[in-house]
Amino acid sequence: MKDIIYQFINQQKLGVVSTVNADNKPEAAVVGIAVSKDFEIIFDTVKVSRKYNNILRNPNVALAIGWDEEITVQYEGIAEVLGNDSDADNLREIYFTAYPDGRERAKTWPGLVHIKVTPKWIRYSNFNEPLVIEEVTF
Repeated sequence: MKDIIYQFINQQKLGVVSTVNADNKPEAAVVGIAVSKDFEIIFDTVKVSRKYNNILRNPNVALAIGWDEEITVQYEGIAEVLGNDSDADNLREIYFTAYPDGRERAKTWPGLVHIKVTPKWIRYSNFNEPLVIEEVTF
């Protein structure tokens, strides 16, 4: 099942990430996503964005991925800003493979950072026949 979930996420270009603001209110944003073989989600954002500041205060996030043909992934995890080590560079390369223009954006957009989300819980739902709903806990 994990292979099916990975392939599904890897085929998606967008997801909705939900964070919590300083007033404990939810906020959501559409982001371009990439996924590692360990199911880490990578996206970019700028330091002036609401999601960036929310993640610094509270790294617990949720994503909704997919919606076409009644197939979705619900994803909960812990977000962190990528640093400058080799693991972070490898994750950025995964993102740049999905978004080749991301490399230029990283050089030219002031305050652009990459975020990694490590999964804690994933639910894959395919509401087509035969119905498949699978949960994976990390």
